[in-house]
Amino acid sequence: MPTVLVVDDELQIVELLRTYLEREGFGVAVAADGEAALKEHERVRPDLVILDLMLPKLDGREVCRRIRERARTPIIMLTARDEESDKLLGLELGADDYITKPFSPREVVARVRAVLRRGSHETPEVLRLGEMIIDLRGHQVTLAGRPIDLTPTEFRMLETLASHPNQVFTRMQLIDRVHGHAFEGYERTVDAHIKNLRSKIEHDPRNPRFILTVYGVGYKFQRPEDDRRQQAAHA
Repeated sequence: MPTVLVVDDELQIVELLRTYLEREGFGVAVAADGEAALKEHERVRPDLVILDLMLPKLDGREVCRRIRERARTPIIMLTARDEESDKLLGLELGADDYITKPFSPREVVARVRAVLRRGSHETPEVLRLGEMIIDLRGHQVTLAGRPIDLTPTEFRMLETLASHPNQVFTRMQLIDRVHGHAFEGYERTVDAHIKNLRSKIEHDPRNPRFILTVYGVGYKFQRPEDDRRQQAAHA
């Protein structure tokens, strides 16, 4: 049974959505402010979040950004503001859909089903790359059965590279995938994150097998089987 985390400070809306979602077979968790939303997301690990934009303590944009730093949970933004700039910002921060109040609860349930259906086709829950296993929902990485402790930024960077083996990413593209936006002076710190990642996942960080540097361009993830083919070719 998929679980939906409903985040809104209007109790009437929360109860309305809870009633319709539970009637359609969903589990429902709720939070009334941004800080509580992050705690519930960590505790419940929901399959989808319905997130109001205007929240006490921490607004919906910041909640969306922080969830995106550590998880791929689908997010539907819910707001009374219908300006195009708000919708674009929400989507750029990583929201999967955007619904404007007042809304039809049946439409919300239909959107929830559509986003979950789309996600089930597009997003694997686990990446298995030789001895490396990346649990995308659990936000965990193991290497030869050994858990690897990564920061949220390191995890998102590894997830981005490993989800697209042999695709070269520039530093700016990695920043965009990890943070959803770039800011001046940050580009060089990608190298520092890559160095830290290599120290955690590579047997010999000076001769990496997984994360390769493409000089003058950026970085790419090499699948273990490709590494073995290259080693055999040079044997």
